[in-house]
Amino acid sequence: MKVNFAHLRERAQAGGWINFAVFDAQSSSGTSADNSKLLAQLTVRARATLRVDQAALVFTNAGRLQFFGSPPLVEYLSRSDLPGWTHHIEI
Repeated sequence: MKVNFAHLRERAQAGGWINFAVFDAQSSSGTSADNSKLLAQLTVRARATLRVDQAALVFTNAGRLQFFGSPPLVEYLSRSDLPGWTHHIEI
């Protein structure tokens, strides 16, 4: 299965930079526990070649765009436009 994701770098509020990944994926069950496992797996795979400080999943639930992952990143993404996909991972 191919999972699209965006790998981005933004300036942190406290200074410096944050590298983050946003994965276009949701676990098959949709539970928080399974989403956490999926996010961890995808993050490990992305970190094999990229620097990832924070990560989140993005998916549609009941017609609404939903984010799951690192709370500061989820808060940032909920205020921003969905980033364009820059990479993909085969799982």
